[in-house]
Amino acid sequence: MNIERNIKTIIVKKPLKLDCGKTIENFPIAFETYGDLNLKKDNAILVFHALTGDQFVTGINPITKKEGWWSYAVGPGKAIDTNKYFVICSNVIGGCMGSYGPSHINDKTKKIFGTDFPVITINDMVNAQYNLLEYFGIKKLFSVTGGSMGGMQVLQFISNFPNKSKTVIPIATTSSHSAQNIAFNELGRQAITADNNWRDGTYNSNNTNPSKGLAVARMAAHITYLSKKGLQEKFGRKLQEREDLKFGFDADFQIESYLRYQGSVFVDRFDANSYLYITRAMDYFDLAKQFKGNLSDAFKETKAKFFIISFTSDWLYPTQENKDIVIALNSIGADVGFVEIESDKGHDSFLLDVPDFLNALKNFLNKSYLEN
Repeated sequence: MNIERNIKTIIVKKPLKLDCGKTIENFPIAFETYGDLNLKKDNAILVFHALTGDQFVTGINPITKKEGWWSYAVGPGKAIDTNKYFVICSNVIGGCMGSYGPSHINDKTKKIFGTDFPVITINDMVNAQYNLLEYFGIKKLFSVTGGSMGGMQVLQFISNFPNKSKTVIPIATTSSHSAQNIAFNELGRQAITADNNWRDGTYNSNNTNPSKGLAVARMAAHITYLSKKGLQEKFGRKLQEREDLKFGFDADFQIESYLRYQGSVFVDRFDANSYLYITRAMDYFDLAKQFKGNLSDAFKETKAKFFIISFTSDWLYPTQENKDIVIALNSIGADVGFVEIESDKGHDSFLLDVPDFLNALKNFLNKSYLEN
């Protein structure tokens, strides 16, 4: 996957010690911005992306030529109004859209890293992205937000930098990955590494691509982003452009064809090794463990205003896991609001046109902005 494109980047020269014990320096962070930073520099919102996201939050993604992953929520007049806020989003380290990752060149060997790239964590991602605040001269963000893995980064950010954001909006997330989610991620990783073209992670150097394995990983993950009711209503047992079963292993059902399509288009925009690294970072995430089992202690130093959002049909990061964060915040008297949005669209609800969600997000930001 060629990442030499016209992408905004900063080079972080100072060393960053990773949780795995290794240190990186002079590494790129790719980012995109939307809207304008005001004179006081107090209208910035740092958006963290999910597993397969990138820095191209809204508008047309210049690489894929498709709508940005959060186009429903971010833009002029939208929930995160770019006429009002300065939105920053970067590609996480370990990613494949320009930030330092396994498809970069290892300065020591002069070869593509592959699986020689150091294992990274959510904490490492956040500490790397903090350099963007220094780059823009922002002393305090107006908000940090993101869904799914983005929400994990939100929680880690405010724990690491308790005085660096006025508001905190974790969406459809968790403070630690469940055994079920680790299991789904392992299924995806095994699909990739079982592909003969993976070549122990050296496929870039060998001009191969474990596209079949990566497609299967995407298909498995995509199922977890949806809901049983949503799938049934959209697809049911409808056949794919035929009137009867073919009694073979082609895609008889529409849902089969849909999943195959999702897998096939994913391999054109994502790097297989990045998928391994990022899912591993998610599995390692356990914020309470960082504070000897007490999640409340992760937030005790911050005075930020929290707004936690979950969705009724999200079984990947169910409402109870979001409520656990609320409980931890309530126990230390934090300023915290919570809403569970009714939706049959599953975990992906935060990425889709769900009016109740978008209105709740917009109203919270507007109210907080007036208090700013």
